[in-house]
Amino acid sequence: MSGTPRFLTLADVAEVLNTSSAQVYALVRRGELPAIKIGGRGQWRVEASVLESFIEQMYAQTKAFVDDHPFVEADAGRASQE
Repeated sequence: MSGTPRFLTLADVAEVLNTSSAQVYALVRRGELPAIKIGGRGQWRVEASVLESFIEQMYAQTKAFVDDHPFVEADAGRASQE
């Protein structure tokens, strides 16, 4: 078995994504990041492979957004004037 745990806490996921635990919790509660609830206290866990898939999905969504909204120099000038 490798040194990487199979399941990560929301705090672990937040560290990987460099965001807050609250943001990760929101992703889980909205169903954007699949997770399981375990134990009597219902602690959330995200499978490491699911997190990697989520990250790849976010890269694909970001690429689609960039492709649909190309950066144009005129846009940059307008943004700096605002």
